Amino acid sequence: MPARSIVTARQARLGAELRKLRERRGQSIREASDAMGIAQSKISMMESGNVGVSAERVRYLAGQYACDDAALVEALVAMATERGRGWWEEYRGRVPSGYLDLAELEHHAAHLTNFECVHIPGLLQTEGQVRAIFEGSVPRLSEEGLETRVEFRLRRQRALEGVRYLALVHEAALRIRVADRKVAREQLSYLLESEVVVRVVPFDVDGFAGVVDPVVYAGGPVPLLDTAMVDSQHGSAFLDAEAQLVRYREVLRKVEAAALEVVESRELIHRLVREC
Repeated sequence: MPARSIVTARQARLGAELRKLRERRGQSIREASDAMGIAQSKISMMESGNVGVSAERVRYLAGQYACDDAALVEALVAMATERGRGWWEEYRGRVPSGYLDLAELEHHAAHLTNFECVHIPGLLQTEGQVRAIFEGSVPRLSEEGLETRVEFRLRRQRALEGVRYLALVHEAALRIRVADRKVAREQLSYLLESEVVVRVVPFDVDGFAGVVDPVVYAGGPVPLLDTAMVDSQHGSAFLDAEAQLVRYREVLRKVEAAALEVVESRELIHRLVREC
């Protein structure tokens, strides 16, 4: 099987999980190669996501690595046998690859939790809000580039159909005006009209320190396949090491503990609408 020219985040994740199974077994690539009669280069390419892996090969590797977690194995098999191109692939080369990886992550998530401190979560932004954010990009986008990114972000919102989604939003994000009062009012009203659960972290909460970077936590079919996507000025990082997942579960637990309940959050948003 020829090597892939493009490796998506999901393909890389499958390979990473196969590597984790091998490492939990305590085998080096050379030891695994000798034990299974598979070339070391082949194992390396599977673990990097550079080549596809059949369902039979996934089950064979899991058996050789003594993995007895049937739910995990079947989830990996499902990843290996996915066929077809997601809608986001239409935008490859037109938007940054990280945008595609995020759309793919959202599409496959069993549940999503999103914390934002500065912006309204992308899955809940109105067109006016999206457009204003991208119009403020540095360097400035071309007209075509702007329209493409607006269109892409709005299409991402289809991920909300049929998935449990919790938006944790700091009051700062609700008050920051990326455009004018009209756009701000429309955005806040949209949050009230949405059926998505939105909980607000108010300014006056005590002890809310050290939580500023946006986080998207995507639940997998089993907890070991969860992913935390952390955004920063230097780009997005997709984290899947067990210690990292434990850390971000705790981070989001603390944010939830600081957030107002749903009814109180809606009351706060109503007040902000009246202020616009």
